[in-house]
Amino acid sequence: MEAQPGDHLVIDTMKLGVPPRRGEIVEVIPGQTGEHYRVRWEDDDHETIYFPAAGARIEHATPPG
Repeated sequence: MEAQPGDHLVIDTMKLGVPPRRGEIVEVIPGQTGEHYRVRWEDDDHETIYFPAAGARIEHATPPG
């Protein structure tokens, strides 16, 4: 999963009727086991550090390439 600030992180859920969670990536943080992200969540404007996991995807602000 490669992202840049300004991209959006979308976390899909397996629960019926629960919409995906979406946030803007404000910082990409390199680490020994891969990148993680500081994300500002759209639903409550709260920022957290997110470590990529299954069910998450990146929506690029501009198409890569």
